[in-house]
Amino acid sequence: MTKKSPANTPSMPVATPVPASAPAEGEKLSKVQLIEQVAQRTSLNKQDAGRAVDAALAAIAEALRDGKTVGLPGLGTLDVRATAARTGVRPGTAEKIQIPAGKKVGFKVATDLKKAL
Repeated sequence: MTKKSPANTPSMPVATPVPASAPAEGEKLSKVQLIEQVAQRTSLNKQDAGRAVDAALAAIAEALRDGKTVGLPGLGTLDVRATAARTGVRPGTAEKIQIPAGKKVGFKVATDLKKAL
């Protein structure tokens, strides 16, 4: 048996990596990409930027759990909204079920951002 030399093997095209900080249109901005962008726009390194993003998200979540409204200038406002109890239909069986009252997070887009979109 003979071995093929590397020159005889077909070369596979090398995929060029997409920069993590530039999501394509319609794609989701991941937390890693957000941290990279914060690091690029500030004097923070990636570790410090990660801690800053984590702290900001934790503060927002805590405020919402406490029933507070969170205003993010230029982005919008997050608030907790009460949902009423209602009757729903279970998919597949058409069985009527009672959906209890609850709470959900609502978001109202800032006027400036809405105009920019």
